[in-house]
Amino acid sequence: MCKKFLTTVVSFLGLMLVAKGDPLAVGTAVPDVTASDQNGQNVVLKDVFAKGTTLVYFYPKADTPGCTKQACSLRDDWSVLSGKGIQVLGVSGDKPDSQKKFEEKYKLPFTLVADPEGKVAAAFGVPFMGGFAKRMSFLVKDGKVVWNMLSASTTDHAKDVVKAFDALPK
Repeated sequence: MCKKFLTTVVSFLGLMLVAKGDPLAVGTAVPDVTASDQNGQNVVLKDVFAKGTTLVYFYPKADTPGCTKQACSLRDDWSVLSGKGIQVLGVSGDKPDSQKKFEEKYKLPFTLVADPEGKVAAAFGVPFMGGFAKRMSFLVKDGKVVWNMLSASTTDHAKDVVKAFDALPK
């Protein structure tokens, strides 16, 4: 019991210290990092990015009101996003099983990345507030950040992404 508590405290403190620094700026090469998805499968971000334009959005916690609105915004405009060739990766500090429940409950059509150690957030420079990743988004094309939103919306997230994508040079 004591060992489990100590491990939890150390992990929490580690999350609070991880991801210090500045979020990736437009024009910055994206990091080569690997994490698990909602199914426990490895997701090599570099391989995902090689397949096309990708939205990487960070949210604090699965199945909370704001995070649900944000995910459902992307789900509800999925045909528009996917029609433009935009892949989506949602990233939070949740474990794979929590991500899986979130995906199933809201029928989310995109990959959810489990980042309980905060390594994906750290690679993107996403800060933690109160132990949770700040809500931020990055649009990645050709291995570089082409747009970022450092305070992503919840209800209009998909519309913001589509607007940014449409404004990119073709």
